[in-house]
Amino acid sequence: MPRTAVKWLPALVVPAVIVAGVIAVPMQAGAAVDLPDKTPEQILLMVHDSTVTSFSGSLEQSSDIGLPQIDLSPAMSDSLPGAAGAGAVTSAMELLTGSHKARVYVDGADKTRVQILDKMAERDVIVNGTDGWTYDSQTNEVSHVAIPAELKSTLDAQAAERAARAPAGLATPAQLAEHFLTDIDPSTTVSVGNDGSVAGRNVYELVLTPKTTETLVESVTIAVDSETGLPLGVTVAAVGQETPAFHVAFTSVDFSTPSADRFSFSPPAGSTVTEVPVPTASELTKMTSEAAAGEPRSDSTGDMPTVTGSGWSAVAHIAASAVPSELSANPLLAQLTTEVAGGRALSTSLLNVFFATDGRVFVGSVPLDLLQAAAAVQ
Repeated sequence: MPRTAVKWLPALVVPAVIVAGVIAVPMQAGAAVDLPDKTPEQILLMVHDSTVTSFSGSLEQSSDIGLPQIDLSPAMSDSLPGAAGAGAVTSAMELLTGSHKARVYVDGADKTRVQILDKMAERDVIVNGTDGWTYDSQTNEVSHVAIPAELKSTLDAQAAERAARAPAGLATPAQLAEHFLTDIDPSTTVSVGNDGSVAGRNVYELVLTPKTTETLVESVTIAVDSETGLPLGVTVAAVGQETPAFHVAFTSVDFSTPSADRFSFSPPAGSTVTEVPVPTASELTKMTSEAAAGEPRSDSTGDMPTVTGSGWSAVAHIAASAVPSELSANPLLAQLTTEVAGGRALSTSLLNVFFATDGRVFVGSVPLDLLQAAAAVQ
């Protein structure tokens, strides 16, 4: 469950980006191979002990999460409150449908670039030290996150990187694997799947299966490089769905250090640049300590989500005061959601979002009735 501040998200993309941030994207292994047998614990140690810090590669992604069909025509986009919000909605929705190709460059914990290659355009997410950028060549829109030096010194580099990446909801397979492996607890069965290959490299499959039935996730499969321990893909299967809900796989991977200019970015002439706020070091430290203690998290403005439950059945509650006022006026909301008891719902095979009539929002990879029940007691 993502725990980034709602205020980091563009005002009109709460439904779409919540989906993008919560759901990991998976891989599909190639022809079967026969590797030396390893236990789940041994494969977990391979990932933990991996020394790979720099690499680049090509990815292919497709998705099948059952998003509602919506009208993203220019006429509909023109009717949205704010051109920047309209473009963000369109980009987010496109990323969650169809097939996409991307290039990924990583150099250490605080230099990452993801280039999503569309037919006639390109979208980029760049993290370079204390700066994070997103760019859409089709709309010529740029978002910038300036990570304060005090935040970098207070938290580890990966936490700062996640802060910079939050507006886009994008991550490499290794980062996605970290998300799931960090949260392994007694509610998860860990096993070894079939040996396979990704981008011409032999991989072990580490399979995480929820023990609870109160989740939409059937399993998560992580493809681990047999030589380096680097996760090369993550597969998320939905309950009751035969095809993978998401599929992403490296088609090529290079373990040499990418050129430094891959992480340099200057807004193109004429582009619209939006500065995205981030919490202060003290606010983020407080949030981290509260999460570690299992306490509901909130900041001084009260717009941080609170999380009830844990593991696969966790539910995030976003207060009405933290939900952008433009959301209710967004014509895409009616297309994305259906009317249900107590409000409206956005339902996919891996995630449900419940919009209560009083303005509160509840999110989880759980059945809709659990979100409605959470709304009734809070």
